Amino acid sequence: MDQESKKKSLRMLTYGLYVLTVKDGDAIAAGTVNWVSQASFTPPLVMVGVKKDSQLHTLIDKTNQFAVSTLSHDQKNIASDFFRPTQIEGRELNGHPFEISGSFQYPLLTECPAWFEAKVTESVARGDHTIFVAEVADAGIRESTEPLVMRNTGWFYGG
Repeated sequence: MDQESKKKSLRMLTYGLYVLTVKDGDAIAAGTVNWVSQASFTPPLVMVGVKKDSQLHTLIDKTNQFAVSTLSHDQKNIASDFFRPTQIEGRELNGHPFEISGSFQYPLLTECPAWFEAKVTESVARGDHTIFVAEVADAGIRESTEPLVMRNTGWFYGG
């Protein structure tokens, strides 16, 4: 297989950008992810790919649940802020305000237009990521807007 063709072909897949959060006791992890997709209408299932060597993965593996805050088209700066380790100061994660969700008691970024929480039903561990399949347990929307799409950032993850 031609490696350059493979890389360019896979980079043509479309991805949104999201901030995934997970909590176990006092331990909180948050990070920007882009391998997220709806997988079923009934029940409402999503799937997310999480790098195996991340704190996100460790805590999802332990708690079997996570929350996702959807980024708006103009929130590239927020996505960038969650490429670094999680820092909590008061009611801010990596400098961004959050609230605690009603269902899982997980952090949700209040600047983001939408969010959902999901309970892991199964996982597939292959390569350097694990795919967590999860049933949506709760969701909310703060405003209708266009989501942030990887292609529009000039960034690449994959290929």
